[in-house]
Amino acid sequence: MEVTTLTRVYRYDGIDLPVPPHLAGDPSALRAYHATLYPAILNAEAVDLGVSNGALVTEYRRAVGTKGR
Repeated sequence: MEVTTLTRVYRYDGIDLPVPPHLAGDPSALRAYHATLYPAILNAEAVDLGVSNGALVTEYRRAVGTKGR
């Protein structure tokens, strides 16, 4: 058996976002950091897209719908 360590890649709107090493292990802190770049990430859904090119890809998808009623 061989163990392979995958890096994590976070995407939003087709853009790969930076992952600072000190936040790499904390998804909630990383989401807050990414939200400083793109505020809509706070309300976005994080979807794991699987492994691509040796990296585990997570994509932030914007919430779609109508505003209040």
